[in-house]
Amino acid sequence: MANKNSKKKSLINKIKDIDLKDLIITNKDKFIDFVKHNVQFMTFVILCLISCALLRNFTINKMWVFGATFFDLSIIVLIGSLAFLLKPKKQFAYFFTVMCVITVMNIINTVYYAFFSSFASFALLASMGQTGEVADAVFEKLKLIHFIYLLMPIIFYIIHQVLVKKDYFGIIEAIEVGKKLFVEVAIVGGILLFINISSLTPTDVSRYSKQWNREYIVERFGVIVYQFNDGIQTITSKLSSLFGFEEAYVRFTEYFENKDNTPSNNKYTNKFKDYNVIVMHLESVMSFLIDLEINGEEVTPNLNKLVKESMYFDNFYPQVSAGTSSDTEFTFNTSLMPVQSGTVFVSYYNRNYVTLEKLLAEKDYYTFSMHGNKASMWNRNKMHKSLGYMDFYSQDSYNIDEEVGLGLSDHSFFIQSEKIIRDINELEIKSGNFKNFMGTIITLSNHTPFSKNDIPFSDFDVTYHTGEYDSHGNEIIYEYLDSEKNKTMGNYLKSVHYADQCLGEFLDYVRSSSDFDKTLFVMYGDHAAQLSRSQFNRFVNFDFETGEMKTEDDPTYIEYDYYANELFKNTPFILWTKDKKIRGKVSYPMGMIDALPTLSNMLGIKNDYALGHDIFEIKNNNTVVFPNGNFLTNKVYYNNSKNEYRTFDAETIDADYINERKKYAEEILSISNDIIVYDLIEKAKNEESDINE
Repeated sequence: MANKNSKKKSLINKIKDIDLKDLIITNKDKFIDFVKHNVQFMTFVILCLISCALLRNFTINKMWVFGATFFDLSIIVLIGSLAFLLKPKKQFAYFFTVMCVITVMNIINTVYYAFFSSFASFALLASMGQTGEVADAVFEKLKLIHFIYLLMPIIFYIIHQVLVKKDYFGIIEAIEVGKKLFVEVAIVGGILLFINISSLTPTDVSRYSKQWNREYIVERFGVIVYQFNDGIQTITSKLSSLFGFEEAYVRFTEYFENKDNTPSNNKYTNKFKDYNVIVMHLESVMSFLIDLEINGEEVTPNLNKLVKESMYFDNFYPQVSAGTSSDTEFTFNTSLMPVQSGTVFVSYYNRNYVTLEKLLAEKDYYTFSMHGNKASMWNRNKMHKSLGYMDFYSQDSYNIDEEVGLGLSDHSFFIQSEKIIRDINELEIKSGNFKNFMGTIITLSNHTPFSKNDIPFSDFDVTYHTGEYDSHGNEIIYEYLDSEKNKTMGNYLKSVHYADQCLGEFLDYVRSSSDFDKTLFVMYGDHAAQLSRSQFNRFVNFDFETGEMKTEDDPTYIEYDYYANELFKNTPFILWTKDKKIRGKVSYPMGMIDALPTLSNMLGIKNDYALGHDIFEIKNNNTVVFPNGNFLTNKVYYNNSKNEYRTFDAETIDADYINERKKYAEEILSISNDIIVYDLIEKAKNEESDINE
């Protein structure tokens, strides 16, 4: 046994000691001869390598990264080696098929990344129908150059035809020993792959196995390895009932046994006990809009008024993954993070979750949700039942008499919703069936792609009026956000102005109705607008005096890099009552996962499985974790992909501070994922029931 292990170690050390450069020089003539007699194979390798490099260029903007390129090369060589088991004339069909698969994979990932800023997953195929609802948004973000991948199989086909005319395959068939070539090429590919694997750090391996930082995996391992790993992860998650459950349950039990579960006790405890609750899910509303003016006109006058008479959290961040709006709904209601593979609403809707709706239902609340879109969008018709809504008023409950964007206009939606809520008050509350009500209102009009044709009711002017006049007496007006480059941002502001107007109309009704005298309104922006970093950059660095973009030499120029863009994605979180019972601005860093614990303390309920915190207990010590492993504190924003960070106010941070919070972020993501995939709350409740019996 010892002899076998020593031989194995000796072989590994020999492979590690291989000098690729020296190997190539020594075998230069043999390599040249191989290339000469295997033009089709070499063309296949080069074109596939270019295709994968282009994918990185159009997504993470890193075309030639050594780690990813080297991994891609080794996998492509290994896959290509199988062709040598076929006769030369039949190899083309194999190569062409593989190349087409890689081409389709890269196109899908480019399309997906353009819309979701993430890479496609097999687990997300079940939710691809959701993108059908926003097809215009997807296509708007596409450019013709994104389909450059199609050139690879076309070029390969042309080269193949040239080789056929030269009787290349007839010549090669006479001299090629296929099985020998297969072994030699497979060994080369295997050595390349082994060198890649041996260069990995424990961090690389950990991120690869967890899969939640997809950008990092594509950058470090290449897209082919990413897609293979994603397939394995998807299959594994589907087989969760057979593998990994016991280990996950042990981790889950240990975590909650060691977690401080002391109830909050602060000045907001039971503040809104026995209040009705209306949650308003404000589509794509961002915090930078608050008090923003164009030409002296407020973009969101009603939100501006609202934050002045409410408790406004201005450092609040959604924690969304590929599920976007659905991830926000899930995290808000459960205080759990989005799942690592797929989306909860589509893949894990049939789990037992502890939610705001269920906790309030135990207090004799009637729970309902309202949305002017199809009930099947994001699988809400099934997931809303799992969350604990007793009724879901979707598109079928409304008269689609006015459409903006994806469906029923917010204007009509709010007017019709007012009647439904009046009926609920009459039939469910005043009749004595329930003590209170809790409802969620999901808006729709301010949804990407923010096309001009989708916002005909907004006359908000996004050009810039200088107040100066030319020699002909015409005012000098800059196109600003109405120009070709900035029109999407301009349309977004027009769209959100319209949505704010509709919100204002609804709040006017609320203020005039006694049905809401004892009602807590919870409002949040569900996620940042689906706009690119360059669009935000042009917005923040526009020079009003010149009508041009500021240059880096300008002292007022803002370096809008990765960190600036991530920090710009905060959204409003607002708690408001007609009696203005709580007011003020709260600037503690806070995530969507903290919403339920904070509200639970105010409403007199408690979720024992919440992973977030009551923000008034943890205050400035909070760590906001994002699904990709990034995190935010009051001192730093950490980029998990690059293992680097940016501090605020030039504060010095020691390694322990970062490492402790990295460990915390990984634990939160891991425990949350286990809860969802393995349905651990259901298991825990069953065991508790058995004990009580």
